[in-house]
Amino acid sequence: MKVSSTGGVGASGASRAKPSSGGGSGFALPSVNAASGAASTASVGGLAGIGSLDALLALQANGDPLERRRKQVKRADNILDILGEVKIALLDGDVSTGTLDRLTRAIREQRESTDDPRLDGVLNEIETRAAVEKAKLEQARGA
Repeated sequence: MKVSSTGGVGASGASRAKPSSGGGSGFALPSVNAASGAASTASVGGLAGIGSLDALLALQANGDPLERRRKQVKRADNILDILGEVKIALLDGDVSTGTLDRLTRAIREQRESTDDPRLDGVLNEIETRAAVEKAKLEQARGA
């Protein structure tokens, strides 16, 4: 009797020998070969699973484009709301440094997520104007 292959460590379950056709005394264990093939496929699949997990985590870190857009719109609305408050306060003559500070913080948060040079220019102008108004207030209070 001749053994053509062995089960090895990765084989599981009972294996049955097939009688060989022809007058040979050897036999083959197809379930063992299939198990070792499945084990090698499982090991490759395990590596692919880890790679896909890393890709999924990377996508979550970057965020969905629609979610990023939603956050940018929310920040822009916040800036517009604060600008409206500043406008009304300037017209009434009672703008506060706290409002101007909130505007400056909101602009800095928005600037971190933009890659448009024209938008950066507008944000720079708003931030400069807020700094000028804040300096005017501090000078008026000190005098």
